[in-house]
Amino acid sequence: MDRDRTHGIGKGTLIVLLFGYWKILVAVAVAGFLFWIMIPRSLFSDPLSTVVYDRNETLLGARIAADGQWRFPWEDSLPPKYKQALIQYEDRHFYAHPGIYPPSILRALYQNIRQGKVVSGGSTLTMQVMRMARKDRDRNILQKIIESVLAVRLELTASKDEILLAYASNAPFGGNVVGLEAASWRYFGTGPHNLSWAESALLAVLPNAPSLIHPGRNREQLKEKRDRLLRNLYAEGIIDSLTCEMASKEPVPGQPLPLPDHAAHLTDHFLMRDPGKKIRTTLRADLQTGVVELVEIHHRKLSRNQVHNLACLVMEVESGNVLAYVGNTRPEGNAFHENHVDVIRAARSTGSILKPFLFAAMLDRGLILPGTLVPDIPLQYDGYSPKNYERGYEGAVPAYQALERSLNVPSVVMLEKYGVQLFLGLLNNLGFTTFDKTSSHYGLSLILGG
Repeated sequence: MDRDRTHGIGKGTLIVLLFGYWKILVAVAVAGFLFWIMIPRSLFSDPLSTVVYDRNETLLGARIAADGQWRFPWEDSLPPKYKQALIQYEDRHFYAHPGIYPPSILRALYQNIRQGKVVSGGSTLTMQVMRMARKDRDRNILQKIIESVLAVRLELTASKDEILLAYASNAPFGGNVVGLEAASWRYFGTGPHNLSWAESALLAVLPNAPSLIHPGRNREQLKEKRDRLLRNLYAEGIIDSLTCEMASKEPVPGQPLPLPDHAAHLTDHFLMRDPGKKIRTTLRADLQTGVVELVEIHHRKLSRNQVHNLACLVMEVESGNVLAYVGNTRPEGNAFHENHVDVIRAARSTGSILKPFLFAAMLDRGLILPGTLVPDIPLQYDGYSPKNYERGYEGAVPAYQALERSLNVPSVVMLEKYGVQLFLGLLNNLGFTTFDKTSSHYGLSLILGG
């Protein structure tokens, strides 16, 4: 009897223990699941600037993001100088730790207690990425713990280089400048991969206190921080003494520079079509700036005759690539001449440029020969009476002369013979995209740009 009671108690105890272990396993599984899903697929969803480059990654123009920030789309890689400067300044153990570095946290805690205020955060670069992703959170111990947990989680799925890119693309650089790419162009007028050691070091220290050491204010403090980092880079053997000395003599930037705007109408086009994207075009920046100036030279002359709108498109014959794109002239002070209109893309009358297409199509179909006589006489088509530019008539002219002299009446006669609907279909097949009405809408005046 005692054996049965003991045996029964043993079974009950075993059941209780199994039930307890089961609850622990479920709790661990739930905790693990929550730990894994606590980071969204996309850490940053802020609106981005629309940025247009030439074929060699030279900035042609940019439009500010929807939230009023200069925040360029992420780059594929970071320049080596900036990467080394950033790690040396912010997180020397970046490649060794799993997202948090306890010695730095303990050192920061000791310094803050000793000073009686927050003088050091002890955050790794990974923790800073999580702080930026979580936006305007309070800076307290609880939030620091949460950032630490999230940082460890981020390190499990993102590479170190991806974390560096996330930091560099979203760090604040003073005012409304966010991210390395925008800061590089705003403060130095060049891309990140062209930065010197002094420039790279300055941009490495700037996010540490962007409101305090914004370029243009507290410049001596900014220079002191930059030069201290340069000395650290020298002490670590990353740069030599001459580089350190020369870099320390470089001045810090003043007020932010205006961004290039060499292809205003093309940039506006991409803003409407692909907002928030980085667009690499086939344009050549040197040729683009030259063509812009050439258009302005002609504009100054033609404006005396009240001609205020010009455009120029330069294309490479072999490839069809666009090398320069000037959609209109620059605005003239407060005068309004609709300079914002992109003349290159604006739908307008074709004039006489369709006549060669009609001539070639009729030759191809055997409807005419170059010497075929075409009537050039007064005609009426349901109230429509085409006229030649010089208001005269030849009676009959060879087809090739009608084309050479751009005579209107023979061209209308030829279009009537070929057929408006058939010609309109030919134009659409050739790539004309603005003929979006039926043939009855255009009629025979189509060949004259009507």
